[in-house]
Amino acid sequence: MTGLLVLLRHGQSTWNELNLFTGWHDVALTPKGEREATQAGETLKQAGIKFDVVFTSLLTRAIETNRLALMALGQTQIEVRQDWRLNERHYGALQGLDKKATTTKYGAEQTNLWRRSFDIAPPPVDLSSPEHPRNEPRYAHISQTDLPNTECLKDVVARVVPFFDQHVVGELRNEKNVLITAHGNSLRALVMHLEKLSPEQIAEFNIPTGVPRRYEFSSQMNLESVKYLGDPEAIATAIHAVANQSNSKNH
Repeated sequence: MTGLLVLLRHGQSTWNELNLFTGWHDVALTPKGEREATQAGETLKQAGIKFDVVFTSLLTRAIETNRLALMALGQTQIEVRQDWRLNERHYGALQGLDKKATTTKYGAEQTNLWRRSFDIAPPPVDLSSPEHPRNEPRYAHISQTDLPNTECLKDVVARVVPFFDQHVVGELRNEKNVLITAHGNSLRALVMHLEKLSPEQIAEFNIPTGVPRRYEFSSQMNLESVKYLGDPEAIATAIHAVANQSNSKNH
């Protein structure tokens, strides 16, 4: 066996609450999101998992979720490695727009294609826009050719999976327990890879906020088991809420 892998989607953010497309826009957690993060840590503590390696994106909502979860776990001494490749999918020109209003303007079919299809990206954001990551100082160390102006899930897979292979697989093979705290789409990209899901299957796959997903692998990195940790009924309710996010505020 290898080490355990746990994926954790950040808690509710302020733009989740406002029902806006967030993407790479940096926003804070709501009080509810903070509670979700702490609860995730408590769930992991009850499961008796001690982490050796922790990764997050460069976005505040993931970093803060991770901090609160580790605090509840009593494992704040662990070094946290941050990487832009774990960032949420970039929503291009949709970032900052209200989801329901976007559906009304462009129609449910087009909006759903932008949001849930595997290989159709939203319209790109202009290079001069503050929503383009090349205008954000935290990404100054990254090659501008790597910084997206929009992304579909296929694009996210193309950055998340090589990151996982390069930085995470070796840790797991060395029997290190790894926590990755990230976002709905960066984690969906990783789930697609780990669980060998098709584009059609991943389109229907929803990850609830603040619910740890635990993986066990064989020594050959074949998937042995996967499950959410926590109350099954509460998890089912949270997944249902994400599945209806066109009309809700859970994205």
